[in-house]
Amino acid sequence: MTVSATPAAREALARLRATHGPIVLFQSGGCCDGSCPICLQDGELPITPTDLLLGEVADTPFYIDGELYRRWGRPDFVVDLASGAPEGFSLGVEERHFVTRTTS
Repeated sequence: MTVSATPAAREALARLRATHGPIVLFQSGGCCDGSCPICLQDGELPITPTDLLLGEVADTPFYIDGELYRRWGRPDFVVDLASGAPEGFSLGVEERHFVTRTTS
């Protein structure tokens, strides 16, 4: 299980932490924010027993539903940024939102 981030995503996460305090990333499975990762202040979305901590990027925990992770074939994720404001309730930086790419 691995998760990494591009330099731009790391910088954005650091800026969000400086503004909002501790944050977490949740890899969405298609509801609300499509399949983009959701960035929230720590504690806004409770971690459930079925959530899997894949690792940390830029001091930010990255979670995914364990069953979703298995169904997707246990991919490795790279967190990056894309243009446009985040959908739903995810934090973003300057009209950019987080995206993930798989490497396996």
